[in-house]
Amino acid sequence: MSWDPKVYLDFEDERTRPAAELLARVPQKSPEHVIDLGCGPGNSTALLARRWPKSKLEGLDSSEAMLDQARRSAIRATWHSGDIPSWKPAKRYDVIYANAALHWLDKQDELLRRLMSYLEPKGVLAFQVPVNFNEPSHRLMREVAAEGPWAARLKNVRNMVLGTAEGYYDVLEPLTAALDIWQTTYLQVLTGDDAVYRWVSGTGLRPFLNALEGSEREAYVREYKSRLAAAYPARASAKTLFPFQRLFVVATR
Repeated sequence: MSWDPKVYLDFEDERTRPAAELLARVPQKSPEHVIDLGCGPGNSTALLARRWPKSKLEGLDSSEAMLDQARRSAIRATWHSGDIPSWKPAKRYDVIYANAALHWLDKQDELLRRLMSYLEPKGVLAFQVPVNFNEPSHRLMREVAAEGPWAARLKNVRNMVLGTAEGYYDVLEPLTAALDIWQTTYLQVLTGDDAVYRWVSGTGLRPFLNALEGSEREAYVREYKSRLAAAYPARASAKTLFPFQRLFVVATR
């Protein structure tokens, strides 16, 4: 799946805030080896570098476009190209951090157990995932996909995996000395035309857009935008309110 770092970073402050709030709950003081899984353009990796300036910091991502953006930054890190499911490190880490990355991956129970095994004793797995998939922003993209002439092409499009606090607890509790799980709803106050569309076009909508071309893609976008406008009307101030839910987990081995 292709990613566009410029589109993703249109809302850099809003996307980085959950990363910072996740990091604030990580109890490690001076970890030696730290990796940012699904590091994207490096906006979350920069937070890790500032908190632990003496750590050996790495970033892993499957998108070369995102990694190119990260490499052009001044962030002190070693960047790796690869995907999370096939990642098999040669060493153990003190912190494995993943900001808005794991929700794209299947077989999450197996994945979480494996990630915990890559930690040093008392090491920390910290991740944050969006759980907005049943809200209009994400429900409508699936409905439009299923109802149009493009339905066959979008039937098996890569979709997100909706984790739950209880599900993550059940998997991780036997493997942890401490487990911190919480959920937050951010009321994003967006400006400009098609604000919610611009937000999701950098993340959740990418698989649908990548699967279509030309006039068919334009028709899909037009219908989706129309339904979004009804679901998220602009206020008199021209601002659009976009509630967005995220689930956080900090697991200490």
